Amino acid sequence: MSTSYTLIHDVIVIGGGIIGLATALRIQQSHPGTRIVLIEKEQSLAQHQTGHNSGVIHSGLYYKPGSLKAINCHNGYAQMLEFCQKESIPHEICGKIVVATADVELPRLDELYRRGVANGLSGLRYISPSEIREIEPHCRGIRGLFVPQAGIVDYTGVSKKYAEKLTAMDTEIVLGERVLDIQHKGNQVQVIGESRTFTGKAVVACAGLQSDRLARLTEPALPLRILPFRGEYYKLKASAPKLVNNLIYPVPDPAFPFLGVHFTRMMNGGVECGPNAVFAFGLEAYQKTSFNLRDTWESLLWPGFRKVAAKHWRTAIGEYQRSFRKQAFVKALQKLIPEIQEEHLEVGGAGIRAQACDRDGNLLDDFDFRVNKNIIHVCNAPSPAATASLAIGKTIADKVLSFIN
Repeated sequence: MSTSYTLIHDVIVIGGGIIGLATALRIQQSHPGTRIVLIEKEQSLAQHQTGHNSGVIHSGLYYKPGSLKAINCHNGYAQMLEFCQKESIPHEICGKIVVATADVELPRLDELYRRGVANGLSGLRYISPSEIREIEPHCRGIRGLFVPQAGIVDYTGVSKKYAEKLTAMDTEIVLGERVLDIQHKGNQVQVIGESRTFTGKAVVACAGLQSDRLARLTEPALPLRILPFRGEYYKLKASAPKLVNNLIYPVPDPAFPFLGVHFTRMMNGGVECGPNAVFAFGLEAYQKTSFNLRDTWESLLWPGFRKVAAKHWRTAIGEYQRSFRKQAFVKALQKLIPEIQEEHLEVGGAGIRAQACDRDGNLLDDFDFRVNKNIIHVCNAPSPAATASLAIGKTIADKVLSFIN
């Protein structure tokens, strides 16, 4: 049974991923001495979306101008670079290219250019097939877009630095504590964990894959659910030819909220190829054979999931083919790099994207924050949330401090 402690915290942050850590850090920086406890169900920090992140510093190319994604990515990009430079965190602004391989993709490439300019990117330029080869000698396309602001970093390392600074500011970080309930008690909030109960003036839940479950504790009629999509990667073998210099992306399909298989140089020197995007049979189902009955049943019962499945079943079949047939995955990669072959690749990692879906089957594209009195739930924070983490954290911090001051 959970035991209540008499200590009252100013703020309780649930979730030890990059958003929860950044939020706690921005609260402490804005109002030093705030009594914060951060609760994480795992035995270490950044174990899920943050720890499986591809490590790209996003520039803000893709996002609808004026959206929370666009605003926070623009602000967060500068803040992330400043933080990495100040804290001597290895990172690199290497630029990327987005490559059209068919005429049908050219209008979409033009839309990306328009959005990039509207979102404040500078140096954005179209590149010809020969210029594509100058930047990425093994890549082929009919037209490209060069994005100089894109870069790479290790977001697990960034998260650990956030935690290090929080500890130095006397923030309590509690690991291995699963939250069972959240209850309003007058002007305070109680967060009931498996081993203890936390009492605070305000709560911020940044629970990623579990975000809708926590939100339903205080908002039972929550009009969305988290659908888990697994992204599976291959990586170039160390013995493979050097086929990729930096970052190579396809032109995304606007009907599907994923960027398509691409090539990402990592801070450790390796190159990831992927991901695909398949429905995962569990919120933490990182393996193809992983299955969680409760998670799967909840997704299947959600009307929005059934509408998504009916709308995108053809796309889903292609994604599953790439999941189970290496040859199909390679064929998708060959659209950008024709020379790549099966023998160049070995199995890489996988991550789960927490994708919010409403009752009508709309996959939410923007960040989604919900306020219930003195509780804030971060219900949808997909890419570029890691890049934008400090900006998102500051936005939440300002709201939280208005609750407790």
